[in-house]
Amino acid sequence: MQPGQSQTYLKHESLSACADLAHAFLCRDTTVDVDVPKDEAVQRLAPFYQHEVERQGFSWTQLQTAEQTHGSALAIVERSLGGLRPLPTVDGLLTNHPGVLLGIMTADCCAVSIVDPVKRAIALVHSGKRGTESNISSRAITQLRDAFGSSAADLVVQLSPCIRPPHYEVDIAKTIREQAAAAGVPEGQIHDEGYCTASDEERFYSYRREKGFTGRHLALLGYPAHA
Repeated sequence: MQPGQSQTYLKHESLSACADLAHAFLCRDTTVDVDVPKDEAVQRLAPFYQHEVERQGFSWTQLQTAEQTHGSALAIVERSLGGLRPLPTVDGLLTNHPGVLLGIMTADCCAVSIVDPVKRAIALVHSGKRGTESNISSRAITQLRDAFGSSAADLVVQLSPCIRPPHYEVDIAKTIREQAAAAGVPEGQIHDEGYCTASDEERFYSYRREKGFTGRHLALLGYPAHA
């Protein structure tokens, strides 16, 4: 395995370079049977999620997830609901509050981490085919500017593993990178390791490959309260 990898999670070099930032992309837990509908799979994975949240230095009550309706709505999070209680109707979360850990689930879609290390503001968005078409990443970049005074020139953008051609007819990762650049993020600050969820059954869940009956990765992003 390469640096920044383990059997159960990925650490991105671009995000590790941001001082004090906690982050991880949780991969497949091979000990859990997830050949079930989504809600049951997520409940089966909850102990794994909680363990990894705590590994990042947060409590389970500090996690905030999103309902993820494949839309482009965003929400600013000032206080977490805790655990797996999602904010309804949104696909993107933003905060500048230390002690809030943002979480986005994926099984082929892309979780896009957007970090302003200057203002210490963050966004984490769910960008699948429809979210990418509605430019949710650029909307989050604009919202970071409007809400927290972030400059696109300061932002670090990191794409998670996601489905890619030839396993999918749309190259969502390429489009997301282009959208971030068009929004003013320097190309050298847009990062994507190129992992394809549909290509590695040992490491990743894939909704398309497993025909909907699979688990969900969990992307995590937050500044600890003590940082």
